[in-house]
Amino acid sequence: MGIRRRVYEILEVARPGDRASRLVDTFILSLILFNVAALVLETVDWIYKAGKVYFDHFELVSVVIFSIEYLFRMWCCVEHPRYQRSIVGRLRFARSPLALVDLLAVLPFYLPMFGVDFRFMRTLRLARIFRLAKLVRYNAAIRMFAQVLVRKRAELVVALFVVLVILVLASSLMYFAEHDTNPAFSSIPAAMWWGIITLTTVGYGDIHPDTGPGKVLGAVIAVLGIGMFALPTSILGAAFVEEMSKVRARTAAPVQTCPHCGEKIDSTTTTT
Repeated sequence: MGIRRRVYEILEVARPGDRASRLVDTFILSLILFNVAALVLETVDWIYKAGKVYFDHFELVSVVIFSIEYLFRMWCCVEHPRYQRSIVGRLRFARSPLALVDLLAVLPFYLPMFGVDFRFMRTLRLARIFRLAKLVRYNAAIRMFAQVLVRKRAELVVALFVVLVILVLASSLMYFAEHDTNPAFSSIPAAMWWGIITLTTVGYGDIHPDTGPGKVLGAVIAVLGIGMFALPTSILGAAFVEEMSKVRARTAAPVQTCPHCGEKIDSTTTTT
């Protein structure tokens, strides 16, 4: 087996029993989580000032490791049938969503080397949150979630479009009901803040209708919002159930049947 093929299997193919692949996945996953923890702690000024040297060294080591991982993935991606052509295949791989996430995870570190204003460094550090997106590679549950989103994208787009239409309609109706007496509803865009808070049933109370028709309309919209925002949840829930059923079907032991009578053979019983 070639070295490139083996590197590809370690990085991309999750085979049960492949100890090297599991160790690499665990190491990279741990490093991602530590990076996110470091990013969170850096926002606390006294912690960052006290441990700036350690944070900087940890960032340097992490970037080196993530950069090596990215280069290895670019090198071995041609082992996949979709990216077989040396140059074109690698360019196609570089445009894939996961490869772009890998690139964005290290890009903020290199940008200052190309003349980016040093004062912009603190903002760039926040871009390291993209490393959290790399978890998709190393967690089967997250990959399943991504697959469900892709498979149900048409239904989700329709549901979100319906919610958007209701938001515009509710905000418009509330504007016409309230704008003469309530300055908070000075325009339809201003009423949209109330619409979002009401449809999501958050109810901050900073903007509320004063007129009778406005209150009736607000009550109707609040009840309607419960169902509308539950729609994407129900779509995702049903999709997860379907996906889990497929996973169980793939991993279930094959049913053995008798070659003579065709009846199912109980594997728990033994013959003497």
